[in-house]
Parts: sequence; structure tokens; C-alpha cells
Amino acid sequence: MQFFPRRRPDHDNADNGDEYTDYDDERRDFARRRGLLWGTAVVVLVVLGLGIWVAVGAFQAKSNLEQARSHAQAAKDALLDGNTEAASSAADEALVSARDARDATHSLAWNVASALPWVGSPFKTGQQVTEVVLGLASDVLRPAADVGLTISPDRLYQDGRVDVGLLRSQEPELSKLAESAKRLNADAAAITDPRYVSLLSDARTQLQSQISGVTSIIENTALAARLAPAMMGADGPRSYFMGFQTNAEVRGTGGLLGGYGILRFDNGVPVVDTLAPNTDLTGAVAPVDFGFEYDQQYGYNQPFFDIRNSNISPHFPYAAQIWQGMWLQQTGMKVDGAIAIDPVALSYILGAIGPITMPDGEIVSRDNVVELTEATAYSRFTADQRAERKQYLEDIASAVVSKMTGSVKSPRQLLEALGRAVSERRIAVWSAVPEEQQLLEETPLALAVPEDPTPYAQVVINNLGGNKLDYYLRSEIEYAADKCQGETRASTVTVKLTNEVPEGLPSYVVGAEGLSPDLGLAVPPGTNVTSVRLVATRGAELSSVLLNGERVPAILYTERGHPVFEVQLIITPGQTADVMFQLSEPSVPGKPRAPVLPLVETVTPRVMVPECTG
Repeated sequence: MQFFPRRRPDHDNADNGDEYTDYDDERRDFARRRGLLWGTAVVVLVVLGLGIWVAVGAFQAKSNLEQARSHAQAAKDALLDGNTEAASSAADEALVSARDARDATHSLAWNVASALPWVGSPFKTGQQVTEVVLGLASDVLRPAADVGLTISPDRLYQDGRVDVGLLRSQEPELSKLAESAKRLNADAAAITDPRYVSLLSDARTQLQSQISGVTSIIENTALAARLAPAMMGADGPRSYFMGFQTNAEVRGTGGLLGGYGILRFDNGVPVVDTLAPNTDLTGAVAPVDFGFEYDQQYGYNQPFFDIRNSNISPHFPYAAQIWQGMWLQQTGMKVDGAIAIDPVALSYILGAIGPITMPDGEIVSRDNVVELTEATAYSRFTADQRAERKQYLEDIASAVVSKMTGSVKSPRQLLEALGRAVSERRIAVWSAVPEEQQLLEETPLALAVPEDPTPYAQVVINNLGGNKLDYYLRSEIEYAADKCQGETRASTVTVKLTNEVPEGLPSYVVGAEGLSPDLGLAVPPGTNVTSVRLVATRGAELSSVLLNGERVPAILYTERGHPVFEVQLIITPGQTADVMFQLSEPSVPGKPRAPVLPLVETVTPRVMVPECTG
């Protein structure tokens, strides 16, 4: 075979030179295009491969993450239910799934994708989510299941005694768990915004909510382990003034103090004695002083001299110290603290421990105890039978407390009932030991008005008529504010009160005996005469108050650094009073709070206040 060489250009022939130059240029362009195509193909294949790798990892991570979060929720629920074996099993399963999810989001391909500007944001979020879930499973839920096995409700509370030694022994581990939970809660709050992937955004939000809930539970349990042993007599006997508040006549901490008892603890064993009506403290004087601002706002109600007005302030430590002082002045005995409880809390307790039977055979249960104590008793006993009515109410309280402090079939259900009552502010506790009180004020148990500057709106109601109409009072509360722009922002607190009193009730239920005759105010039977106070954010200023759309004046006070604005209402039967406080308040950081008064019906305020950042 003969190979013919390509013809060389004829340098002597100038007419053919351009033809051969164009030919070489075309070959070079083709080679460049072919190289570019191959390079592009390689890049596409690499990107496609990475994409498939990331996609497979995303599918695995999503599946494992969902399983981990589901098992974590199951572990949390089992811990709350006292089912420690189920909690342990669920925590183990959560740990396995969380590790698999973390591995899937930390592959080479995922690490590369997460490093890309903007585009990598959801991948970074995925990594952070799986890391937090793994921490939740390994650092909190797994060890919490072990602690839960040690301090299960059935072991902590047996035959009417709290094992305070056992609870105290677990305090170090619980405090360690609380620190881990707080750290993870902060990590969850700092998870990157996934920008354009809504699925990850939802996962982030759900995880943040889950971590927050777990953190709250662990922190409260750790706090209980620090507080409860000493307060329940682990280091020596303790005694507490226990007040029974009736929501039928509202006061600042819930309701009028209708009766009381002395609760004693000795090494975890509770005993209640000296149950008596409020009339037994008539004439008692509390030698306490809360300063000029307290006297200016409440002095005319004589809270230090009249037990019926002792808890007119929403700050429970004030009422508790007055009760302590009155008991000391009356008996010479100084109690170590005070506790308040209402009939709705008693209904939760009866739901856990079962009904009680009165001496005459009447059954008192969770379904009827509120109505019996706050409505029926006032119809059953006439005005001349006040002593009999008070004895009836005292007998019910005595029977409930005796059963609760005795052998309980399901300690877990009792703890759940108490927890629900605390969350609704129906149980309050004050300790005369400053270190204990400081810890209590970190919890809802203290029923304290805080002194910090975060957004705040607490609506406080006090019955001015001296009747029992608040059993029929219905309320709605809304707290709203503008966005955080500038040093201040406009806000409104709206309170809607409806008087649903029926006809045919006794005169001492629907009358207005509490109104001073000097006022010369005559109102129809069933008229609710009420003081409504707003305890607002520190530094807030009142712009106006509208009552049913009409501007009305307000009285200005100060309590624990907060401005307080008061209006007084006359609400006839079937009518509604719509009060709107219009304010200018500082745009301060912190989660807005709107604590509620524990009325007969649980009120959930509507809070629409954007949270400002530093």
C-alpha cells in the first residue's frame, strides 16, 4: 500500500496560500471544540454524579431524620407517661436513626454542595438539623431514659410519701442533662435558614419546637430535684400556709381566699391540719411593708388587715407574706412558705386520684367539684347558713387533700394533674428561704410579676362588688404590637368581659354588698362591678383607653417597675365590656409574655407581638 503525502503548499504560488491557512484554522477550531465538549461532558458527569450522590443522601437523610424525630417524640412522651422501658427503647431507636441521618448529610458530595455560596444553604441546614437531632438522642434522651428509670413516679411517690433522698441523688445528673438540653436548644435556634427549600424550613421549625419542649421538661425536672427535697422536709420539718382560692370572686392571684390549712412535710411525708374558713383570721394583722407604690395602689383595700383583700395584687409573693404574717400574729407560729390552689386544680387532682364520698353519701368528682364549690354551694345554703356553707366547702377540701396525700393508685397521673394546674397558674408556691424563692421565680409556680424589661401584658381583674358573679364571667384577651422599627412601637391590649349570669340566684350571689355606700351607686342585681388593671411592659406609656369604642380615663400606678393602668367597669347581666388599652412601648428584645388570671374557664390570650432582636 502506498501512502501519499499531503501536498505541501506551493510557496511559489501565492494564489493557493490562503486556502491552506483556512484549512489549518478549521482543524484547530475543531480540536478546541472537541476538547471543550469533552471537558463539558466530564463536568456534567461529575456534577450529575455529585447530584445523584447528594440526592441519594438526601433521601436517606430525610427518611432517617423522620424516624429519629418520631422516636425522639416517642421517648419524650414515654418519659412524661412514666413508661421508662418504652422511653429507653425509643431513645435507642432515635439514636440509631440520628446517626444514620448524620452520616448521610456528611458525605463528600454533601460537604461540597454545602460549601457553595447561597446554593449550599439548604445542605448546610440539613447538616445542622441532623447534628442537633443526634445530640438530642445521644446527650439528652438516652441518659434521660436512664434517669427516668431511677426516679419514675411509682418509685418517687409511694404510700403517701415522696422519696426526697432518691430525688436529691439524681440532681447532679439532671442538672447535667439540663445544660446539654440548653446547649442543643441554642444550636437549634441558630440553624441556618434553608432559603429556597420549604421542606427543610419545616423540618427546622419542627425541630426547634421539639427541642424547646424537651428542654423545658428537663430544666423543670432538674429544678424540682434541687428544690423539692429541702422544701419537703429532707433536712428537717417544713410547714406551709395553704390557701384555697375561689374563682367565683376574683382577686389578683386568682380568687378570694375562702379557706386555709397548714401543710406540713417531714422527710417527704405530707400532713394537712388546721383546716379553717377565712373568718378564723378576722382581725389578724400582717406586720409587713411592701413600700409606697404598693400602699398607693392597694392601701385603700386594707390588704394587711382584711384577709379577703390580702391577694389583690397579682404578685403572689406579696399575698404569701401577708398570709405568713397573719398566721404568725394569730398563732405565734411562723410558716416556711405559702401555697395557693383553686377548685379547678382540685378537679384535675380528682381526675387522677378518683372521686371522694362526703359523709352524707354525696359523690364529689372531677366533673362536679368546680360547680359544687363555686355555684351550687351558694344556692344550697342561704345567707343565714354561711357557716354551714363554709363547713361544706372545708369538708370537700379536706377530703381531697387527705386522699391526695395518702396512698395514690397512679402517682404518674397525679403528677400530670399537678403539672397541668401549675401550667394554668392554678397552683402557686412561695418560700421564705430566699435561695429557694429565687429558684421558684424561674418557674410558673411563683406567680411573680417579673422585673425584667421584656414585652409584657398581664390583665388583672378584681371583683369590687363583694359577690360571687365571676363564676359566670367570660373573658378574651389579645396583645398585639407593631414591628420592631425604632426605639418604640405601638401596641394594644384588648380585654373582652361578658357577664353571663343567669336569673334566680340568691341575693348574696348577685348583690353588690362590697360597694361602699359612700359611692351612692345603685346597680341592678347580677351586675358585675370590676376593676381591670393592665400591668404593661416597663417603660410603656398609655395613649388612650377605649371602652366599647368610647374614650375613658384610666388610673396610673406602678408595680415592680411596670406601669399599671386601671379602669373600673359596670357590666350588667348579658352585657359585654370591650376595653382596649392603646400604648407606646419600648422595642425591647425578648419573647413577649401575657400571663393570665386563673379564672373558672382557662383563658388563652392571643399574642401577636413580633419578637425583637438585640
